[in-house]
Amino acid sequence: MSKAVFPGSFDPVTVGHMDLIQRASRIYDELIIGVLVNVSKKPLGTLEERVALLQELVRDMPGVTVQPFSGLLVDFVQETGASVIVRGLRTAADFEYELPLAQANRHLNNQADTVFLATAPEYSYISSSGVKEILEFHGDIRDMVPDSVYQWLHAKSKYVQEDLQGGTYAGKQQN
Repeated sequence: MSKAVFPGSFDPVTVGHMDLIQRASRIYDELIIGVLVNVSKKPLGTLEERVALLQELVRDMPGVTVQPFSGLLVDFVQETGASVIVRGLRTAADFEYELPLAQANRHLNNQADTVFLATAPEYSYISSSGVKEILEFHGDIRDMVPDSVYQWLHAKSKYVQEDLQGGTYAGKQQN
């Protein structure tokens, strides 16, 4: 039985994340989405909120579970009994960033290999940090996040609340 971990902060979950989760779930018998506490970032949502959102999004995906974790990824991988770390790559810059991390993880746990999945081209421009920045400046993020995440952001952002109540979006009246 093959078991993999797909780690991330998922703040917020994007359609790119969901594409990678769906694709990885077809490759591995069990896929554990590891939602991490990243002390270097100020998250939009609490760990509990991010876990709950992902649990709702994957509830109908056989073999996919969601677990929070903190500390070293390789320790989490070992605790779950997984042997693979799945990471998505959008650009060459992502590869430059991810390769040393994969090598360090392999050094720390030689039983865990990292597998890179290329992001689907239609999602290659989407990142959680980009979504947050676009949201901050009142841009349209509806096609970048799942509907339930957009609804969750409704509760987090006055700007999105106005949009959902029939207001304007980026200065343009919605039809």
